[in-house]
Amino acid sequence: MITDRSRAGEAIETVIDYLVPTSRINRRFWAPGREVNTGVYAPYPVTIRNARLAPEPFTLDTHGFAIARHRSAVRDFRDAAAVRDYPDEVAAVAKALTGCDLVLPMGGQLRSPIISGASVQPPAAEAHVDFNTATAHRAARALYDRAVPGGDYSRFICFSLWRTFSPPPQDWPLALCDCRSVGDEDAVANVKVDVDEIPEGDALYAPIEGEEAMSAATIFHHNPAHRWWYFPDMTADEVIFIKFHDSDHGRAWRAPHTAFHDSTRPDAVTRESYEFRAIAYFR
Repeated sequence: MITDRSRAGEAIETVIDYLVPTSRINRRFWAPGREVNTGVYAPYPVTIRNARLAPEPFTLDTHGFAIARHRSAVRDFRDAAAVRDYPDEVAAVAKALTGCDLVLPMGGQLRSPIISGASVQPPAAEAHVDFNTATAHRAARALYDRAVPGGDYSRFICFSLWRTFSPPPQDWPLALCDCRSVGDEDAVANVKVDVDEIPEGDALYAPIEGEEAMSAATIFHHNPAHRWWYFPDMTADEVIFIKFHDSDHGRAWRAPHTAFHDSTRPDAVTRESYEFRAIAYFR
């Protein structure tokens, strides 16, 4: 339920960046403290609805994302030492929300526009999901085989547990798209290329050996059918579970998401957030 202090309305009319139909070479170069996309994006008008005012709660199997209460023992997510035990908290939340048998950590990411450093990235700027199907299956198998040699699983969920630790209201909230409103025809692979320094000019588009086997996210073309939601006034004791990929496609199996600028709140503060990626397994 929306908090008493919130002055957020029922919906925000804004824009979200989507891949344009003519974009052909789609890569995301990732260097310490900086990201560059070769894909061509453009802002498209969208309505982002207040999820706290929705007539029914959001669930993982219906929408692909859900909000939950979780008070973390971490007092400062900017401190690398302080988040050392955070994977255990993530596992506990994931088991409670999904009923999975095992959670294996992948790693955390601090996002802040006011902190610089190799381990810090800015808020994401376009509609995306962090894995595509092939990447999700490769990652799930490789991680499981290292942890449980010779074992097997019947289902997995690649996910992120996302939280903001800056006080509400935040200037760049997280928008989430209902999985049911997204078609396969809307999705395009975006290959992730890890580099020490971002290439320039034509080097961004030069052939890369083995690119077809590299990890890739999913980016999206605009579709007016997409239904976007956000949770305004998030507190430090709330988390959002986001499905990157559920191997059971009979359920909501992914949730496109992105940051967006909330210009309706003149009292908004700079959003800082921490997300932790992991994979939940069902045996």
